[in-house]
Amino acid sequence: MTNQSGNTIAPLALYGFLRPRPERADDVRRALSGLVEPTRREPGNLAYHLHEQEDGRFFLYEVWRSREDLDRHNALPALRAFLGDLPALLEDAPEVYADTMISPYAVSA
Repeated sequence: MTNQSGNTIAPLALYGFLRPRPERADDVRRALSGLVEPTRREPGNLAYHLHEQEDGRFFLYEVWRSREDLDRHNALPALRAFLGDLPALLEDAPEVYADTMISPYAVSA
């Protein structure tokens, strides 16, 4: 992927697992599902996917054009509110990874 000046852009991938408290799984599912479409419409979001594992964990996979785009996303009031609620919703801290992609990012036509 290149920017307007022809420089290569290395997108940032963010991914991880969240294990909800069993009694809060529906709340976490609803909250995460409600973030999908608004996040996909944000400038700089290249991909945003939510999966539910057989063991009850949720897996998120996001790709952002840049760290700045991800930082803008993380500063949004709705996301800040959700992140503030996480300790009451999860059994333990989220397992989160953020890495610069080294493979080319294919942009869908």
